[in-house]
Amino acid sequence: MSSGIGGKRLVVGLYLGIVCFTGVAGYLTASVVDEITPPRFLFLIEFPATAFGLAAYGALTIALILGVLLGLVTVVSERIDDASPGTDDDVERAGDDVEHAGDGVEPAGDEGTDELPD
Repeated sequence: MSSGIGGKRLVVGLYLGIVCFTGVAGYLTASVVDEITPPRFLFLIEFPATAFGLAAYGALTIALILGVLLGLVTVVSERIDDASPGTDDDVERAGDDVEHAGDGVEPAGDEGTDELPD
């Protein structure tokens, strides 16, 4: 049984949910706590210490941080190959090693690896 939500849709939904939650938390914080120092977004833009100011500050800060991290994850995931390391030829040679293990016959290509050079 599979649901219609998965992959990128799930990640974007979680991202939006976290950003909205942070905005609500900022709004509630300003409505409960008195004498809050006005925050500065990126240390440059000062937001008012009101309920909407803190909601916007929290949502924008989390949106930027998570957006950058998700962007990096997307770039890395697109550049990494999902196939197992090595080629099919390497896999066949590895199979030869397993077949000949313990019979005293070394597979081709492993000449003299046990001896130290003079």
